[in-house]
Amino acid sequence: MIGRTRIEPLVSAENLRRTYRSRKGLFGATTDVRAVDSVSFAVMPGETLGIVGESGSGKSTMGRLALGLETPDRGQVFYRGLPMPPPGTGEWRKLRQKMQMIYQDPLGALDRRLPVLTQIREPLDIHQPAAARANEEAAAKMLARVGLSPEQGARYPHELSGGQRQRVVLARALMTRPDFLVCDEPVSALDVSIQAQVVNLLADLQAEFGLAMLFISHDLRVVRQISNRVAVMYLGQFVEEGSADDLFAEPLHPYTRALVSAAPQARSAGKAERVVLAGEPPNPARRPAGCAFHPRCPVARPECRVTAPELRSVGPARRVACHAVEAEILSFGEVA
Repeated sequence: MIGRTRIEPLVSAENLRRTYRSRKGLFGATTDVRAVDSVSFAVMPGETLGIVGESGSGKSTMGRLALGLETPDRGQVFYRGLPMPPPGTGEWRKLRQKMQMIYQDPLGALDRRLPVLTQIREPLDIHQPAAARANEEAAAKMLARVGLSPEQGARYPHELSGGQRQRVVLARALMTRPDFLVCDEPVSALDVSIQAQVVNLLADLQAEFGLAMLFISHDLRVVRQISNRVAVMYLGQFVEEGSADDLFAEPLHPYTRALVSAAPQARSAGKAERVVLAGEPPNPARRPAGCAFHPRCPVARPECRVTAPELRSVGPARRVACHAVEAEILSFGEVA
């Protein structure tokens, strides 16, 4: 009998923690802010893991940790099963070709002094300086692949629209043929119609180049469109993770339910009422005891104020961190 070949994660992380130290005023006391706390994940080849949550939940920090742009205080990131090399080393620089990032602000990510075609070509000039003619031809082909004309390639970033600039950033990121892409709010600064164009282009390019992606956004409509799996972050931790279809069809964690109910295209008309959360997210420097979400939770139980719930499996490829959900599953059986 021939066994099945096990597919290993392209990028994975175990128990990541990243803490920043802040100071209020010149002589004020320092405070530790835990931006990411005990987060583990895995992204398979060709897969998109969507990360959603409110501003300040730690999404962007986790993206930088996944790329090795920041070093965790605790835990480890792995690329193809090997630990991420220390930043600044030769192995780390070599890995930059395989891992790229798409930023929220394309104008800030581009050099305003250079034509965009020159900037698309730049990654190849850095990694393959001897192949000048081939690099020029490759850059021109990639410019056309993202839907821009040679005339637009001769322009400077400020002469292009926001959607066109994001296409330039995407083209530049793909020049070294990476297999992992972190997209940090890549369409949030664009008009809705342009968002759809860029997301569709990104999906096409993912299929063409076999990309794995970590797609970070607060827009559940976009995340649902492009993600295979979705993880929901709250105050630096995952509170729920599962397939995009399952998570949007039946959100389990109270925080996820609130997010899904607020997304017009993520809920069916007449099936779910809007869930309005009380208050604002807590100060990350003053995390509540027990479950960090309990001060805003409509179904908080006494144990929520004392004990932080663990992220547990509640079904095939589904995890949730909630005492109330665990009690519901024990009472009524496993979630379908």
